[in-house]
Amino acid sequence: MRSLLLDIDFRYSQFYLEESFCRYNMFNHHFFDGKAALEVCKEFLQEEEGKGVIMVTDPPFGGLVEPLAITFKKLIAMWKEGQSQDDSHKELPIFWIFPYFFESRICQFFPSFCMLDYQVDYDNHALYKHGKTGRKQSPVRIFTNIPPNKIILPSEEGYRFCSLCQRYVSRENQHCMHCNSCTSKDGRKWSHCFLCKKCVKPSWIHCNTCNRCALPDHSCSGPKDGCFICGVLDHKRSNCPNIGTSRRANKAVRKQKQRKRNKIRREALKDNP
Repeated sequence: MRSLLLDIDFRYSQFYLEESFCRYNMFNHHFFDGKAALEVCKEFLQEEEGKGVIMVTDPPFGGLVEPLAITFKKLIAMWKEGQSQDDSHKELPIFWIFPYFFESRICQFFPSFCMLDYQVDYDNHALYKHGKTGRKQSPVRIFTNIPPNKIILPSEEGYRFCSLCQRYVSRENQHCMHCNSCTSKDGRKWSHCFLCKKCVKPSWIHCNTCNRCALPDHSCSGPKDGCFICGVLDHKRSNCPNIGTSRRANKAVRKQKQRKRNKIRREALKDNP
């Protein structure tokens, strides 16, 4: 099996040959080594009319979906240039690794994509890994245009095949007969709300004021007009006399979150000296 790595980190050039690595920015489809690197990528994608090529991408989670989607479509177009007319209807198989809460955005740009139930973990990540220092459930999933019934997930890791959905799902993801689907997105068992006519997270309850499901302690009486901080209608947030207090409170919250993140990193370093 041959591979071509596209990455912005120039240090990979110390370990890969020129035909196996191109320094590349996936947010603007830029090859740092110019036309030569572009030709390396083209040759790889179009070799033997592109047969057997699969694109696996693991972008930074803070990146916007839209520029990534535009870049991926350019790579797909590059791959299609090497296709024969008989294969013009085929799609480049893609595995896009990204958090599950971006599902609607990804499917907006790639309607043929579906989200697999497999939870992706990282051995060297403080949050997205198994163990005492990581999350109990990883939010990272795989989005793909390959039919989900063709992708077998490991039963030893707690996945099972749902004959109704015709795909592999986690053990906790139970099939809802009302939604006709295994509806959980975050690895927990979701419950069906008959008022919302959909399944929701187990921690959510139906709010008659908002006419939707939300967390029990959510705010449904917040100001819709006027100042976002104090609710007075005669001024906006930028002119609020309490804006200084609000900023100090937000700064304190940010510092508290930063201290928590630093603590998690220190614990992770202890586990992996």
